[in-house]
Amino acid sequence: MSRKDTLRALLGARERREQAETAPETVEGAKQLVRAGAVGAMGRSLGRIAHAAEEARALIAAGDTVVDLDPDRIEVSFMSDRFEGTAEEHAALVASIREHGQQVPILVRPHPTKAGLYQVAYGHRRLRALHEIGHVVRAVVREMTDAELVVAQGQENSARLDLSFIEKAYFAAAIEDRGFDRTVIMAALSVEKTQLSRLITIGRGIPRDVVSLVGPAPKTGRPRWEAMATLVAGRDIAPLVRELGRDAAFSAAASDARFALLFKALKGEASQQPAPVVTDEAGKTVASIRKAASRTTFVVDNRLAPAFGEFLIRQLPELYETYRRARQQDG
Repeated sequence: MSRKDTLRALLGARERREQAETAPETVEGAKQLVRAGAVGAMGRSLGRIAHAAEEARALIAAGDTVVDLDPDRIEVSFMSDRFEGTAEEHAALVASIREHGQQVPILVRPHPTKAGLYQVAYGHRRLRALHEIGHVVRAVVREMTDAELVVAQGQENSARLDLSFIEKAYFAAAIEDRGFDRTVIMAALSVEKTQLSRLITIGRGIPRDVVSLVGPAPKTGRPRWEAMATLVAGRDIAPLVRELGRDAAFSAAASDARFALLFKALKGEASQQPAPVVTDEAGKTVASIRKAASRTTFVVDNRLAPAFGEFLIRQLPELYETYRRARQQDG
């Protein structure tokens, strides 16, 4: 069997899901329980157990041999396809592997630039857990080009159905940034051209600090992320992100709840109307202020007071120094 046919045999396992027999792998199914209702979590868990069996059969059918590797000799993929999981999810995965062992091998390739080392195509979380436990890693070693690795990595996660929309969007944009053709990305994520275009547009439109703050938001789909991209376009949201990041209640909320809270805060800022603070002798507003949780904006009507804005700009350094000294005295 050629290398191309071998990869196809593995990636085609998704189409055989309904015929899969369940296997004792419960490691991956434990990951999402902390963020979902019992019914949804059970469905995902059963789906992952079935997929684990498919994956193992596909590897065997492709003629691959499972070997034991030292985890210190394995490096992560050059592509990041998902956000970091929570400490609770990692702990659940570690506990499950301790109890049941590693049921499904990970897929690696010989490292393209470092002799004697390997690079993961998929199985990053299993690798991390096994490294922490100190166990050897059961792995299939296969020669793969960069494009084949990206496709295998994306297809495996798509088959498991646990990449959220924003994780797919960031993964798609990252693959394109690496110079891969869009046909490779479509194969990796099993999407059509129009869907891919939307993914990449949103992946580039949502700042990294936003997704770092919110997380994967597994229940938040394309329409909500598109609306978020519109809200953040052209705005300095860093102060609001920092403020929410320091909020203990916000940080303790689930990822989808954090999305909703950030979205509400951004809409609230966008809808605030400036209040008049300075009027001229005719009662017309010369300057107004918009005050929100993360910033205060001072707006001058240059038609009524053409030189007032420049005057304020010249005075700002002195005003700030006066403010700073007052803060020091109060402290």
